[in-house]
Amino acid sequence: MIALIKKLFGIGPKINVKELIASGAIVLDVRTPTEFKDGHIKGALNFPLQNLTSQMNKLKKEQVIVTCCRSGSRSGMAKHILKSNGFLQVHNGGPWTNLR
Repeated sequence: MIALIKKLFGIGPKINVKELIASGAIVLDVRTPTEFKDGHIKGALNFPLQNLTSQMNKLKKEQVIVTCCRSGSRSGMAKHILKSNGFLQVHNGGPWTNLR
């Protein structure tokens, strides 16, 4: 029960997503193309959340992936979608501005 509560609230060991990115993780920005055009992390891929399932075949399931969006909500949903489709190492980076 406690493990479930920790998982729901994201309590656990902190992952430094900036270190993951520096080590070669893919940054997956799930905002709309217009939002992405207004600013994004250099080298990030833009797969809008509503198109993620049709574009995830462009990613390798063993890649380290850091999702991001405007607030962290869509990136959390993207993480869940990817993990439920067999992607092994997916981390929610939250707002893209925090990854700069």
